[in-house]
Amino acid sequence: MAEWLKAADCKSARVSRTLVRIQPCPPPPALRRGGVFREKPIPTPILFAIAALLEIGGCFAFWAWWRLDRSPWWLLPGVAALAAFAWVLAQSDTAGAGRAYAAYGGVYILSAVLWGWAVEGLVPDRFDLTGAALCVAGCAVILFGPR
Repeated sequence: MAEWLKAADCKSARVSRTLVRIQPCPPPPALRRGGVFREKPIPTPILFAIAALLEIGGCFAFWAWWRLDRSPWWLLPGVAALAAFAWVLAQSDTAGAGRAYAAYGGVYILSAVLWGWAVEGLVPDRFDLTGAALCVAGCAVILFGPR
C-alpha cells in the first residue's frame, strides 16, 4: 500500500496520511514562502505589527458600538479590519499556523498596551510594561529560536 501512496497524487496522499506515514505535498506556488508577498516578503515581525493594529482596531470598533454607544455603522469597518487581520496573519513566513499565532500573541499584547495608551489615554504602568516585555521576549524565542 505504501508503494501505491508514493505513486498517488498529492490529494490522495493527504487523505491517506493518517494511515501511512508519507511526506506531505508541497504547498501550491501561491502559498510558498511569503504568500502574496512572494516578490519581496515583508518580515514576519512587521506583518505581526500590521495584524495587531488590524485586530485591535476591529475589536475596538465592536467595543465602541457595544460599550461606548457608538453607531452600529462602526461594525462595518470592524468586520473589514478583522477579515484583513486574518489575511495578513496568514501571510507570515512561519512554519505552522500554531507557531505563527503563538508568536503573534506577544506582539498583540504589546500593541494592545500601546493602543490603550495612544487611543484610550490609559497610561501603562510598570506591570503593563513588564508583562508586555515578557510576552515579546516569548515571541522572540518562538520566532527566532534555532530549529
